[in-house]
Amino acid sequence: MTLTELKYIVAVARARHFGHAAEACFVAQPTLSVAIKKLEDELGVTLFERGGSEVSVTPLGAQIVAQAERVLEQTAAIKELAKQNKDPLAGPLRLGVIYTIGPYLLPPLVKNLIEHVPQMPLVLQENFTVKLLDLLRQGELDAAIMALPLPEHGMAVQPLYDEPFVVAMPKTHPWAKRKDISAEDLKSETMLLLGAGHCFRDQVLEVCPEMARFSSGSGAGNGMQRTFEGSSLETIRHMVASGIGLTVLPRASVPDMKDPHGMLTFVPFQEPAPSRRVVIVWRKSFTRRAAIDAVVQAVGDCRLPGVEMVSLQAAA
Repeated sequence: MTLTELKYIVAVARARHFGHAAEACFVAQPTLSVAIKKLEDELGVTLFERGGSEVSVTPLGAQIVAQAERVLEQTAAIKELAKQNKDPLAGPLRLGVIYTIGPYLLPPLVKNLIEHVPQMPLVLQENFTVKLLDLLRQGELDAAIMALPLPEHGMAVQPLYDEPFVVAMPKTHPWAKRKDISAEDLKSETMLLLGAGHCFRDQVLEVCPEMARFSSGSGAGNGMQRTFEGSSLETIRHMVASGIGLTVLPRASVPDMKDPHGMLTFVPFQEPAPSRRVVIVWRKSFTRRAAIDAVVQAVGDCRLPGVEMVSLQAAA
């Protein structure tokens, strides 16, 4: 049994496809298949059920894959311990960010880190929350920035900032000069929101639960108009500017609430305004704590519009 074989079975369990797993491991499919068959013969068990276009993991295989993930994580921790003995800030930090935070946080964050810790370049990846947590567990990311609430994860978590939501509408909308808006007001409007998989979509649906009924295709009659779904906040922003409807945005995505030259008007919610807490997450076995602290400090120096930094207390 080798670490390479363990890496292969984890890749197949994740991809549910031998060809895709081989691509992810940068090897030929026959090489991967032979290695996995050798491991199955050595263990005397079947890890994967082969057949059709998708590979499924056997019940015992799922347990072995989970143990393999832990072994690979501990192996990575040994390498990190060796690095820490030299300089925890030396070398790249693999950082994930969810789609609705990345475009607004990453430009100033990267600039701050280049200025203060140039020896620690970021290797960045944007993705959905669930996908980033998977990559953290597999040791393919060192840390990730995302928003609460999170599914069960077993990671270390540190809060970064609280970010309120605002309502975006065309400048010609009757509400454009209002001081604030209640979530109840939005029931009568055509609302645009992100597609399934985005955690910000779920947070907006908590503010306007009626949207869930109409976005899922059920419900009819009075109340909130049918919602439209976009692939990104910027796509939705342009759709709102064209007069299709209203949307809810995170405050950091709005540099100027009173931009006189733009096509949109942004109105805050009535207090208590809905918001989200943004956090950084990392494996508890990750040993470069100084690298995490450097990212936390750099985020605090970004001065994102409208957000409120929280005390730097780590929480498990």
